[in-house]
Amino acid sequence: MNPVQNKEEHFQSSEKVRDFVIGMSDGLTVPFALAAGLSGAVDSNAIVITAGLAEIAAGSIAMGLGGYLAGRTEIEHYQAEEKREYHEIEKLYEVEIQETKDIFAQYGLPEPLQEQVAKAIAQDKKKWVDFMMRFELGLDRPDKYRAFQSAFIIGISYIIGGLIPLTAYFFTETPERGLMYSSVITLLCLVLFGFVKSKLTGQPVLKGALRVTLVGAAAATAAFLIARLVG
Repeated sequence: MNPVQNKEEHFQSSEKVRDFVIGMSDGLTVPFALAAGLSGAVDSNAIVITAGLAEIAAGSIAMGLGGYLAGRTEIEHYQAEEKREYHEIEKLYEVEIQETKDIFAQYGLPEPLQEQVAKAIAQDKKKWVDFMMRFELGLDRPDKYRAFQSAFIIGISYIIGGLIPLTAYFFTETPERGLMYSSVITLLCLVLFGFVKSKLTGQPVLKGALRVTLVGAAAATAAFLIARLVG
């Protein structure tokens, strides 16, 4: 009889999902709020569309650049800590051995076994440094393409999210009617986005969907009321 194989399934793309969530949530919310605000102050859909497209272009570039810089910072931080760790195992060997033993002690290994395993790991400097980076500093080696991937995912998802609120203004004659349809479309997309985000991240589905929807609705309402008051 073949033993039952238990295949564990873990989500492996949390960073990409995080980038998608950042881009899409801001893309749905900010252009929607801008369009809603302008709808209360102007009488031409062309103005709303032009301003919305300009904001999407600027916002996607700014958000993408922010994602790139964050990714580069993560890589540079890891490289700096890795260089320091190599220096420490060369110059402070006994100290690093003790730190390695302390890590195993946290997992309940007896002292003789701590010494044995620490000395075994120390035989390979690269593996030792990788071990210390993860278990002492809590750092995983970032993907060298992380910065570019982050910039691309955030930028593209921002554009996709930002175009959704504007679609209604292409097919309506007045900003008021455009806002009405845009609100329905965007709120439905916010609910769907909140649902998907919650499923991917393992959060309560209804709570996640409601939270995303309320944030988008509050931003658009505030922008619309401010434009009305100023106008």
